[in-house]
Amino acid sequence: MAIKPSKETQTQATKISKGIQKPGQTKEQTKLIAQGIEKGISEYKKLQAKKSRLRDKERKHQNKEKLQKQQENQLKLESEISKQTNKNFLPWLLLVLSWIMFIGLWLYK
Repeated sequence: MAIKPSKETQTQATKISKGIQKPGQTKEQTKLIAQGIEKGISEYKKLQAKKSRLRDKERKHQNKEKLQKQQENQLKLESEISKQTNKNFLPWLLLVLSWIMFIGLWLYK
């Protein structure tokens, strides 16, 4: 069963068919032309809706990839910061240990 075009589409098709009507053209011929135009408008709307859905899917896919890349970059940044913190911690630890040993040796004498 064919889907019936909307009232808006029928109105547009009728206006167009009457606008291009030739002298001596019968109402039946005009009606057939209007039906052809309705079909064309319906097909165009279906095609545009399909393209719109595809664009939305692509946009969502790109946004998802972008979010994943941002999360990966954030994890890399956090790991580098933690590595730097560990590197900065070691010299301070060695300094404190050396002072403790120095004080211990000084007290032991």
